Amino acid sequence: MSIRLRLTLLYSAILALTLVVFSSILYVIQSQYTLNIVKNDLLSNANRIVPMLLMGDRSWNRPPAFPQTERGLELRDLRTRDVVRILDTGGVPFDLTINENAQDLPLGEEGLAQLQDGHSWIEIVHGEEGRVLTYNLPVVADGETIAIVQVGRSLADRDRTLQGLGLTLVSGSALTTAIAFGIGWLLAGATLRPIHRITQSAQEIGQTRDFSSRIAHKGPNDELGRLAKTFNEMLSRLQEAYQQVSHSLQVQRDFVADVSHELRTPLTTVRGNLALLGREPPLPRAEREDVLVDVVGETERLIRLVQDLLTLARTDAGHTFKLDPVDVRDLIDETCRQVQQLAPEREIECRVIDRAIALANRDALKQVVLILLDNALKHTVQPVCVDLQERDGRIVIAVQDRGPGMSSAQCERIFDRFYRGDESRSSAGFGLGLSIAKALIQAQQADIQVSSVPGQGSTFTVTLPIFPSA
Repeated sequence: MSIRLRLTLLYSAILALTLVVFSSILYVIQSQYTLNIVKNDLLSNANRIVPMLLMGDRSWNRPPAFPQTERGLELRDLRTRDVVRILDTGGVPFDLTINENAQDLPLGEEGLAQLQDGHSWIEIVHGEEGRVLTYNLPVVADGETIAIVQVGRSLADRDRTLQGLGLTLVSGSALTTAIAFGIGWLLAGATLRPIHRITQSAQEIGQTRDFSSRIAHKGPNDELGRLAKTFNEMLSRLQEAYQQVSHSLQVQRDFVADVSHELRTPLTTVRGNLALLGREPPLPRAEREDVLVDVVGETERLIRLVQDLLTLARTDAGHTFKLDPVDVRDLIDETCRQVQQLAPEREIECRVIDRAIALANRDALKQVVLILLDNALKHTVQPVCVDLQERDGRIVIAVQDRGPGMSSAQCERIFDRFYRGDESRSSAGFGLGLSIAKALIQAQQADIQVSSVPGQGSTFTVTLPIFPSA
């Protein structure tokens, strides 16, 4: 069952219930009102008859053995549309002219007992033409009930009127409910039309996977307007996520392709050299030694590549380091000294502050500094500067070279895996060093940035959180 039909049925049910309650109350009120009118008329007529009966010699009240007369009872001049009967205390009509043609009105034992005790009695009985409302009033003289005045009126006209009223209320309520159902159906359709458009748009977006599409809503900022706005915001986030996933998949494909390329070259070399070693006749001793040196070199190259890939894989898997307070000044001095021993012909300037305690992992941070120094030494023959500062409550390590620098496009990709800023440059590296450095820094909840000016050199900046007690 659709929402439109449920809403329409709900509106119609509420209206129908309201009409039923209203019609019932109106019918009851009208029924009681008309019944009270009849009761008052009967009471008025009965009260007019009683004084007439008490006037005169009351010869009408003699026992049946005595002659009876109406001399003291002039009821023939009483004009009324009601049935009037005069009964004795036993409920038997007197032998009077007024009782001769009067309709028989039953009187039960309970009512007769009430009348004999001097109380009036009113009830609805079934007569010849339908229901009749009777009002029975005792005639009391000297504290004794001497007769009963019985006045009745047919309720046929009232019942027909009430029946017509009931039929009118039922038919009117049914017609009103039917009309309201139709109007509610149209209004529900108009109200839910924006939701239908949102549903169609969602289906189209799901089929085409075009997350750049948006829901067009020109109505007020009501519930539907907020729904359209929320849906558009969700589409924006989906579009960003989809682009990120697409970019990640592309990066993974490029990564696999680069790894395959990097592995293929040394493996091809090793296989070719092994084939040379297995030739017949065998190679001269000197050539065999050269081949073995090449095999060992390529094997070591493969080991370094695998180690770099393992490091990246651990960081990609969410591996984090245990962070401890690290004296960054001592770490910089130690690293610069070791690099200087490996390249004694190069000049490395270290500008450090007296005290710098950062919250980091010492081994990972030292590897990052080694990677940055190695990268700087590869790109320039001029002195390389390592600057250690404390800035805005952070420890900042800056490694600066005076090499050829990089363009903005190269700076954006410099931390990508297997990317080399100078494709024509031949070196023993794989293009993974800066990627590893960034992964290690991020695993320490720190940050690394690069700034470069073509022709003037590049500066890599590592920002570390300072140790709180420092």
